[in-house]
Amino acid sequence: MTTTIPDNLQALESEAVHIFREVAGEFDRPVILFSGGKDSTVLVHLALKAFWPAPIPFPLLHVDTGHNFPEVIDFRDNLVAEHGLRLVVARVEDWIADGRLAERPDGTRNPLQTVPLLDTITEHRFDAVFGGGRRDEERARAKERIFSLRNAFGQWEPRRQRPELWNLYNGRHRPGEHVRVFPLSNWTELDVWHYIARENIALPDIYYAHEREVFRRDGMWLTSGPWGGPREDEPVERRVVRYRTVGDGSCTGAVESTATEVAEVIAEVAASRLTERGATRADDRLSEAAMEDRKREGYF
Repeated sequence: MTTTIPDNLQALESEAVHIFREVAGEFDRPVILFSGGKDSTVLVHLALKAFWPAPIPFPLLHVDTGHNFPEVIDFRDNLVAEHGLRLVVARVEDWIADGRLAERPDGTRNPLQTVPLLDTITEHRFDAVFGGGRRDEERARAKERIFSLRNAFGQWEPRRQRPELWNLYNGRHRPGEHVRVFPLSNWTELDVWHYIARENIALPDIYYAHEREVFRRDGMWLTSGPWGGPREDEPVERRVVRYRTVGDGSCTGAVESTATEVAEVIAEVAASRLTERGATRADDRLSEAAMEDRKREGYF
């Protein structure tokens, strides 16, 4: 099955490569936030292109909740080994073990990622942090600049964001502050999947249809695991599903699907009227401003 590749992909790739090179020239200690998901994997692919034949000149940072899907962790480790990358892992469990964080009653650790992220940025003195956020994902992310200034507490202040005219990016920041950088800001979910098809980018298997034991909660199919499920009234079923996004297993839902290859995923995404976060992330449903509240605290 063949797909038609949009003409804008080359322009989007060129913009992202330009952003990587701008950051490398302007900042001292950049890092790529890496979850093992499709967007951060595309980021790594773009970074490899931006600096080829030299290696990527900065490390990856994974905030590990301890509730990750095993397929994603295996994929992360294989990617790092294949390209000889340096990986920094901030484990939420370490913060829980020494009392800096407390386990939540609902079992989800996705909201607990912010403190380990900010502590690790401070510890390693990272001054630019690449993320895979896109403006089409959620209304709070639609407000973001490509260079998003964060204050000395890692917080996002919308009124301090700078204009970005003519692809000119302002990375100036005070000591202790840092900049979040979003090379995929102008991409859509469909653009990402078309690019994955064009570049033949490997992803964790959970992005494609497979049979899995799941249970139904709040309109989503969740995977059984040590993160609070299923309850007594939530029977486990075997379903053919795939994941549109990767995150903490306690709040990342699967969708029923028969798409086993990229072209079939593209067809599904093109027909969908919900973003991947809106359809499958329980933590984004806590309130209408859930994402913006977390961004103000230092989340991506």
